[in-house]
Parts: sequence; C-alpha cells; structure tokens
Amino acid sequence: MIDINLIRNDAEAIKKRYLKRGKDIDFTQLLAWDEERKSIIATVEKMKAERNKVSALIPQLKKQGQDVSATIAEMKALGDKIAEMDKQLDAVNANIQDFLLRLPNLPDEDLLEGGKENNVPVKVWGQKPTFDFTPKNHVELCQSLGLIDYERGAKLAGNGNWIYTGMGARLEWALLNYFIDSHIASGYTFMLPPYMLSYECGVTAGQFPKFEEDVYHVSNAEGKKFMLPTAETALVNYYRNEVLEESQLPKKFFGYSACFRREAGSYRAEERGMIRGHQFNKIELFQYTTADGSDQAFEEMTTMACKLVEGLGLHYQLSKLAAGDCSDSMARTYDIEIYIPSMNIYKEVSSASNARDYQARRGNMRYRNAEKKLQFMHTLNASGLATSRVFPALLEQNQNADGSVTIPEALRKYLGGLEKLTPIK
Repeated sequence: MIDINLIRNDAEAIKKRYLKRGKDIDFTQLLAWDEERKSIIATVEKMKAERNKVSALIPQLKKQGQDVSATIAEMKALGDKIAEMDKQLDAVNANIQDFLLRLPNLPDEDLLEGGKENNVPVKVWGQKPTFDFTPKNHVELCQSLGLIDYERGAKLAGNGNWIYTGMGARLEWALLNYFIDSHIASGYTFMLPPYMLSYECGVTAGQFPKFEEDVYHVSNAEGKKFMLPTAETALVNYYRNEVLEESQLPKKFFGYSACFRREAGSYRAEERGMIRGHQFNKIELFQYTTADGSDQAFEEMTTMACKLVEGLGLHYQLSKLAAGDCSDSMARTYDIEIYIPSMNIYKEVSSASNARDYQARRGNMRYRNAEKKLQFMHTLNASGLATSRVFPALLEQNQNADGSVTIPEALRKYLGGLEKLTPIK
C-alpha cells in the first residue's frame, strides 16, 4: 500500500508513474472520499466539543435548580447525530482503504515503462550448451532416467502435477539441500512456515484482495484460509503489527515450502513437463531492512541467487524487468532466467524483488530509528531457488550422447558421490 499523502500532494505525478506499468488510474474518487473524510472529522470534532461543553454545564444548572431536561434531550439528539456521522466516517474510511489496497506498488524511477518487451538483460553467465548428437528434452530425459512419473502424477492430482521417483526424488532433495546449505553459510536463518495461511497474510503480501483467485482457498478451514503460493507470503507476515529497533535490522531469513498455484494448465510446448505446475518446491530468501539498507540488500540477494545457478554450472541471464512486468507488489525486480536447450528460451528460476515499504504499510511493520521516530520497514524477497525449472535445465544442459546426465559437482555429496544419472533398463 502506498502512502496516501503522495497522492494528496501530487496526484498527476503518481498517475504518471503508474502509467509506466501500463495502468491508467483515476484518483478523482479517492480524493473526493479523502475530502469527505476530512469534512466529517471536522464536523464530528465540533459536535463532540459542543457536547462536552454542554454536558459539563448540566451539573451546574441542576445545582442552580434549573430544568435541564430539554438540554439533556438536545445532547442525546446530538449524540445520535455523532453516532450516525461516525458510521459515515467508517464507510468512507473503508472505501479509501479498499482503493489503496487495490493499488499496485509504485515502480522505481529508473525502470523502463512497458512490459516484457522492454526487459533488459544486464548479465549473461556461461555459454549456451552445444551438442554433437540429437539432444532430448527434459520430459524424455525424466522418463528414460526414471526420475519423474507424469502419468501417475496426473492420475493422483490432475494435469500440472507430477511425482518424483527414485533418483528423481533424490536429485530434487539434493538441489534443496544445496540451496539450504548455501544460505546458512551466508548467515540467513532457516524457517519452515505453515502451508495454510490466514486471509490477512495475503493482504499484507499484496496478493489480496486483487489476486484472490490465483491461490487455492481452503473452504472447510476455520476462518478464511488459503494454501501459500510461496514462502514469501508467510515470511512477509512474520513481523506484522510489530515494531523493531533499528539495531535489530536487517533480519535475514530463508524458508522452504511446497508452493501451490492455480496458474498451471497450459499445453504449449514451452510449458511442458514441470516448467509450470500447480505444486512445486522452492527456497525463498527474505529480508526486513531499514529504508537506507534496502538497496544493498537487493544487490546481496540477487548475487546470492545468481551464485546458486553458477555453482551448478548452468548457463543463464539476469534481466532487469520493465515496470509493467514487475508484480504488483514490487517496486523493482531482477529475474534470473535459466536456459532450456530444447525450447531455445530462457525461463525464470528466481525473481529478486524490492517492495520498498509497500508491504510493510499493509502489515503495519515498523522500526524505531536512532531519533526514536517510527518508520516503515522495507521488505525484499528472492527465490533461492525454485527447483521446477532448475531441474529441467540441469538435465538438458548436462545430457550426454549415451542418454546419461552428468551431475553437477555441487550436488554429488548429497547423492553419495554419484557422478552420472544413467538410463534405466
């Protein structure tokens, strides 16, 4: 949620920043509600002052033997008017809050306008793999190596689901352990959040109310709950409605979770196999920082995510997203995009994003600075990493002519020293 004072002070400037996202937002109604709110407050305060003044006189009038019944009746009527005005104020405040909650974050000033077409690669690591044989795609490799059972995954849970089997399950777990060990070594605290979250968690993260249909809701749960789409949704709520001291920041966490999303179901070639699914595994990096510390945290987390891919020896590019391609909650995002040879395209395996104070305002998360003033924290996240696209890229980039796949050295210690995956007979 953005600060309404920004709109009050210069609505046109804020409108122009939103246009970089491709969103033409009219603030006329919001500003009208804001003026109505001010008018109601001023009227109510005047009425309450009058009531207090007269109410204080009533005992004195009684002592003087005067009839105060008419005055008491007037004050009762005034109290009824105040109660009615308070209801109007609640309604106006609800309208303002709903409007602000549905606004996306303001994109950082240095972002290009527009969508994916204006994303800019800022780094390329490694070389595109070349083959002197006809390479297989990851679906074929998963089947020939006995790593994934797609048919039975669909039988159990429908399209967009799969089952890791045997060495496939071990390779998936090896990736997760590699990520976990790397983040622990970097001084981040390991967190295992609940998978079922309250509605307020989605509001704080910026996913609700606008994107409620993108998640799986748990209809028979106590209260309004949903399955988390990423560990970020849980971690961003850790300090909700709390105040920390500046000396306690930054807070550095990473969490493992299975992630549940309704977005799967495309049958395009570039979405085949496990490229896009309803459930996948991910390690998420997260930081709470001061306003001054968020840029440094963003660079740190982006570098950490890049080094994970480099540690696996996989070719990728790092792209700076244009304003319209950043998610609604984020002020800036860099995507780490890994190369999938069979598709000859790059697929995102990590988004490193800075929400600035957008999420903290929604969740009322503040810190007390050196001058003892309260400020909103900044929140940042980066996938570190999602496995469902690393897994296919790893298989395709490291495949050999005999149908085997060379295991990256970084993973071998988690697989008993195994150096290759070989086709099953």
